[in-house]
Amino acid sequence: MTFALVDCNNFYASCEKLFRPDLKDTPVLVLSNNDGCIVARSREAKALGFPMGAPIFKFRDLVRDHGVVTFSSNYALYADISSRVMRTLGELAPVCEVYSIDEAFLDLSGVSACIDLVEFGQQIRQTISQWIGITVCVGIAPTKTLAKLANHAAKRYPATGGVVDLSDRYRQRRLLTLTPVSEVWGIGSKLAARLGALGITTALELAEANPALLRKRLSVVVERTVNELNGVSCIELEDAPPPKKQIICSRSFGERITCFQNMRGAVCEYASRAAEKLRREKQRASVITVFIQTGKFSKGEPYYSNAATGKLPFPSDDTRDFIELARVLLERIWRDGYRYLKAGVMLCDFSPPGVCQRHLFEEDEGRRGSVELMETLDKLNRGTGGVVWFAGQGIQQPWGMKRGRLSPAYTTNWNKLPLAH
Repeated sequence: MTFALVDCNNFYASCEKLFRPDLKDTPVLVLSNNDGCIVARSREAKALGFPMGAPIFKFRDLVRDHGVVTFSSNYALYADISSRVMRTLGELAPVCEVYSIDEAFLDLSGVSACIDLVEFGQQIRQTISQWIGITVCVGIAPTKTLAKLANHAAKRYPATGGVVDLSDRYRQRRLLTLTPVSEVWGIGSKLAARLGALGITTALELAEANPALLRKRLSVVVERTVNELNGVSCIELEDAPPPKKQIICSRSFGERITCFQNMRGAVCEYASRAAEKLRREKQRASVITVFIQTGKFSKGEPYYSNAATGKLPFPSDDTRDFIELARVLLERIWRDGYRYLKAGVMLCDFSPPGVCQRHLFEEDEGRRGSVELMETLDKLNRGTGGVVWFAGQGIQQPWGMKRGRLSPAYTTNWNKLPLAH
């Protein structure tokens, strides 16, 4: 078995630069919801020392002094560019597993019989760059864990040309010697500390440890990681993502909510978004949970957090069912006198369409014409940002996220296509 991990470099920042050639060598930062914290950095911004996850207000002087350009998170743009990258990878390799929005594992078994693996990795880089404009790095190895390490090395060492092949055992051991155990896929900071207490501080020391003993002292995950570092594949490639078990739609508000009407509009909005995601998964849900909370660290303000769960008579993917139940649940947990910071909706207890337990005293399993109505609604709203919505979501949304630095929807909205001047 031969795996390749393809990872987009500085993905969010790279997407922002795609249609802004004037920012080619400019440091760029992408901010979180409500433009609060740094969630992505370009290569130039990393060189200036901007830390990941830090509040942007702490670095105003550094932003001003170095001409750093900041953007609000443009999720529609990133998702669209990601889908283009993944479709392209699917055409270049026999099997492609989308691991995250900017990463994918490829099955390269048998490819080496036709072409050198490093050369093939360079072809992947060139194709993605030419077709889409995104730079990627490629790590190649006999296991997923080693492919992850190879990808890190491809990013860290420019001399590799963005491609590292760890098929050779000597090269594997050499890289493992240079890699701290905390950088191994699946080994977090807490697990790294426990391994450090056992005298294991590098990836090579982990690879040479007794897997059965580590399983007994730590977990089967660590045992599997040891085998993976030794070239024994324990994590299979998934050509189709597993079905989701729950869908959560939640956001912090741009402005604190103090009145029930605004909170009801926010909850209805989140219920609608969750239902759209549910239909894309081709699933139906029976249970919905609504939760609200104030700021836990707001000085001088009382803290309040609560949630309520309800069950539908039948599994549904109709937005109206979830909005109606969500409003009832919100009324149970709403308390006047608080300044709410966040709310959300969670759907769970999924089942495929047409598979459900019938109710003894109910004849109708759903609304008449529900499927056709939801299909029409999704078709109208696809790529438009939502031109049709339910009245409960409200026309004005004063609680909406602050996105003052949002870039245009270059690839998903006809009215925002870049124009030549």
